[in-house]
Amino acid sequence: MKKTYNLEDLECANCAAKMEEGINKLPGVTSATVSFITQKLILETETDDQSKLIKEIQKLIKKIEPDCRVIL
Repeated sequence: MKKTYNLEDLECANCAAKMEEGINKLPGVTSATVSFITQKLILETETDDQSKLIKEIQKLIKKIEPDCRVIL
């Protein structure tokens, strides 16, 4: 399933690249793209239920850029 999420307070292009790299390593993620320009996360997963995965992604994002969050 492919879904797009808005990101709030993403202030660093380098951080976006780190987030993308980390999210792509999570189990269940087929593909992830984090765009600094559009402030979006495009997430493609193996399952339709992304709720558990989004929680893991939010934890990862907070470690990289504490003020950034995923808008559901």
